[in-house]
Amino acid sequence: MSRILITLGDPAGIGPEVIERALDSGQLPAGFEFVVLGDRRAGTPGQPDARSAAAAMAALDQAVGELAQGRAAAVVTGPVSKEGLQAIGFPFPGQTEYFAHAFGVENFGMLLAGATLTVGLATIHEPFVRVPELLSVDRIHRIGLLTAGFLRRRGIARPRIAVAGLNPHAGENGAFGDEESRIILPAIRRLNAHGAGLFSGPAVPDAVFREAAHGQFDAVLAMYHDQGLIPLKLLDFDNAVNVTLGLPKPRTSPDHGTAFAIAGQGLANPSSMIAAIRLACQLA
Repeated sequence: MSRILITLGDPAGIGPEVIERALDSGQLPAGFEFVVLGDRRAGTPGQPDARSAAAAMAALDQAVGELAQGRAAAVVTGPVSKEGLQAIGFPFPGQTEYFAHAFGVENFGMLLAGATLTVGLATIHEPFVRVPELLSVDRIHRIGLLTAGFLRRRGIARPRIAVAGLNPHAGENGAFGDEESRIILPAIRRLNAHGAGLFSGPAVPDAVFREAAHGQFDAVLAMYHDQGLIPLKLLDFDNAVNVTLGLPKPRTSPDHGTAFAIAGQGLANPSSMIAAIRLACQLA
């Protein structure tokens, strides 16, 4: 029986209650053992502090240790407070970068999968002003291959992936920027030469997500965090799952935060946690 780890996240947030409701939902696949890591008693709902942040960090460390020892097939991470973690010395922008560092993985990425859209991200937690300088042919090629690999793992033999432009109207032939012709198009050509899937673009960013939602593409590769997450959260807020690409073992997470304002009130929707657990099982 495959063992799936689930970290509580910050115990002052909604993590503990959405995990409990997910496990009681009857919507999880059979044949898996679900093991929850973390100390629920270390946090008071709605009142995050250093103690609750430390508990979240300890659960992450425990999960990495068990995965590294081969004692689990995948991990699902509950929502944490990045601000709270960083206040106690957590040196990473988020859990994605933490897991990549813990496993010594340099070729990693973030992908969000929902019922309507699947979105890979060329850049993750970066200030918007840095995005143009961070984009490169190699980066887009690398994330494109990771995104295609995820889709093939889900049973799509030849995935169709649209690569979004960076600028309005995908640059309009250089009128609004040259990143499309200088960086994105060469990356698409390299991806198609690799044979990992069918890549197209640079696609007009304000139209491509609608096309993907209507089934023309299996995924969109977005150039920056909010370009991809705004349409995904608009359409798939309750069922979207965050996936870290490139790790030796699957890591998924619900695509929502700690929601301290409603923690402990029975208002939290477990749908995203259910989807995250189901996807971890599928990938495992």
